[in-house]
Amino acid sequence: MQSFRLNKLSAALLASSMAMSASAAVLEEVVITAQKREQGLQDVGISVSAMTGDQMEALGFDNAQQVTAMAPGVSTVQPNGEANYSIAIRGVANSDFTTNVESPVAMYVDEVYISQMSGAGFALFDMERVEILRGPQGTLFGRNATGGLAHFITRKPSQEADGYAKVTLGDYNQVKFEGAVGGAITDNLSARVSLATHDNDGYITNRLGGDLNNANDRSARVQLLYTPNEDTEILLNARRATQDIDTGFFENVTSLQSGVLTPGEINDFFATDEFPDGYVDTDGDVFAGDYNDPGFNDLETSGYTLTVTTAVGDANLTSITDFSKVERRYIEDSDASPASFFNFFLTTDAEQFSQELRLDGETDSMKWVAGFYYLDLDMADSNGAISDPFMGPADTAGAEAGLYNPYTSKLESTSVFGQIEYALSDDLTLIAGARVIQDEKEFEFSVNYVEFLEPDSDAFDSASNHAGLTLIGELFDLPGWGAYQGDRKDTEISARLQLDYRLSDETLVYGGWNRGVKGGGYNAPIFPFSEPLDYTDEFMTYDPEQLDAFELGFKHEFMDGKARLNGAVYYYDYADYQTFYIVGIDTITFNSNAEAQGFELELQASPADGWDILLGAAYSDIDVDLPDGRTSRPVQSPEWNLNAMVRYEWEVAQGGRVALQADSMYRSEHVFAMTGAETVESDGYTVSNVSLTYSSPGDQWQVSAFVENVTDEEYLVQTFDLSGPDVMQFTEQYYGRPQWWGVSFKYNWGN
Repeated sequence: MQSFRLNKLSAALLASSMAMSASAAVLEEVVITAQKREQGLQDVGISVSAMTGDQMEALGFDNAQQVTAMAPGVSTVQPNGEANYSIAIRGVANSDFTTNVESPVAMYVDEVYISQMSGAGFALFDMERVEILRGPQGTLFGRNATGGLAHFITRKPSQEADGYAKVTLGDYNQVKFEGAVGGAITDNLSARVSLATHDNDGYITNRLGGDLNNANDRSARVQLLYTPNEDTEILLNARRATQDIDTGFFENVTSLQSGVLTPGEINDFFATDEFPDGYVDTDGDVFAGDYNDPGFNDLETSGYTLTVTTAVGDANLTSITDFSKVERRYIEDSDASPASFFNFFLTTDAEQFSQELRLDGETDSMKWVAGFYYLDLDMADSNGAISDPFMGPADTAGAEAGLYNPYTSKLESTSVFGQIEYALSDDLTLIAGARVIQDEKEFEFSVNYVEFLEPDSDAFDSASNHAGLTLIGELFDLPGWGAYQGDRKDTEISARLQLDYRLSDETLVYGGWNRGVKGGGYNAPIFPFSEPLDYTDEFMTYDPEQLDAFELGFKHEFMDGKARLNGAVYYYDYADYQTFYIVGIDTITFNSNAEAQGFELELQASPADGWDILLGAAYSDIDVDLPDGRTSRPVQSPEWNLNAMVRYEWEVAQGGRVALQADSMYRSEHVFAMTGAETVESDGYTVSNVSLTYSSPGDQWQVSAFVENVTDEEYLVQTFDLSGPDVMQFTEQYYGRPQWWGVSFKYNWGN
């Protein structure tokens, strides 16, 4: 039975770690499921960074950005600021802000695939552990994991009554709460309820009124665990989350400032009565602007998962059935000025159903897993632009009109997979696996002129609401610009062949070949194609990508188990690499060739009582061939990622403990588009944090003070180059959060 094996392994790992310092927060052993079965972190021949929920709590990590910052070669990407996230691993990233493009780094929550980046900005609360797997993971986890994956596992119900409550008060009037309570309902039924809220004022000053980029998030999760006998577990997970924030975060850098225009040229965009010659933001404050039409991100996610595990003879059967939904309405003041010139919007209405059946077992010399996976994904999305005046048909000139591009997408993905681990000797293990995937996808897209009317206008008709755009305005269609309809059927094969060799009880080395695949898809451009481009298969669709990855790695413990050094070196050879190309704020994906090589090292150590050290370094050299003959690094792919954390904990009077911690993350130079322009480049930067925590005897309660971005580093998160004299004569720049302080209080009971 799976849970029995987990408890047995956990007990063994606990016993092996008792020689370590009781205060060690980093080097705690972690049980992971990177190969769909429970193993110790140091026993898995995969480049993995993992943390337990207790480790995350001790280190003060409560969001994905903090966790990924401490994993070598891993970072979060925010193509629309606070509105959505994706993860980059080993230079493999997706920075698309439209919702029809899935990330090459897969994200899972409790073994459920998260297909929509719009639904990826969730809070991390009441967590069991986090696993970040680098390199292709398509054999056991499926499509769209060529770069790797991040797996977030929540804390499950148990028969023991326990819970906690944590309140954080901080900068910008931040009030944050998370808590959980769980325990037995009957002898074989237990429950756990987890909640999180987050509110703060916006950290972007709008000089025209109303701060932006605030927080207004709500999350809830209810889980019921039924164990009718010792061989069967039935877990029901229901969750819901909402976000309603004010957006409009771009710094307006005019083409006069960036050198695209000279002072002698006319900067005639964004002209208003106050700025008759055009708007220029010259105050130097990257967290302030003049936004006459700030937008919003209105997001709701929900889902239900039924997980059943039971013994079937000597094997274990696992069934994971999930239904998830994402609804989103988003609009921003894209011109970042006091003029009503350009507002970008998008909507998402996605429903996802998935079913996995998995059987695993073992003999004296072999461990095996086999399974079936089905995914049905239906999307009714849109994107577009609002402009006043609108430079469109003559009968709309001067009206608040623009582009409305609705698109629908239906995907059915079916796959079968299997993997065996065969012991060739006591120290040498052969791992072989494969997955066959069949994707069927239908796509329909159109570009339309529309006029946006206020909902209270005489012509308002509630039946004409399109994709939830009533908060933007009602739409009345005008002559269209173009349309496309297509379907595709792809068969993809991922595979793995690897050798693990146990040099000693302290050292594992591994090497092998891994083929990853990412499904084909369709583009949903915002602006109409310029002639001679047309809405044909050549420009609207792209093929699956295939990655052959070759990797050598090692995992080593030393200092009598008080230190771990893990490392890997890899070479990637892509065929039909899905190149994400952005011009202005319009995006298109096309196939090309790419190669990459790199390495990563991760050191975790508790060298003396109370001391914890975590060091990471990752190097990535990746080149993509572009149609114009150039080669370029992909977007959001720095050559170097470095991270470091030092923590010292000591006892104080009556058995309490105090911990002082400092951590830092460095990203070297990188680009936000592959145009070669200086306006889409970012210098390297370092972000550092500090904290001080007191824990009472027995850890019943803690109080912590922290400062994030302690040096108040100004660093770019996203840039869109609209600086051409025939475009909009400026560049949009979005910066990461400024310095942020806070104090948190936590109370635990029953554990």
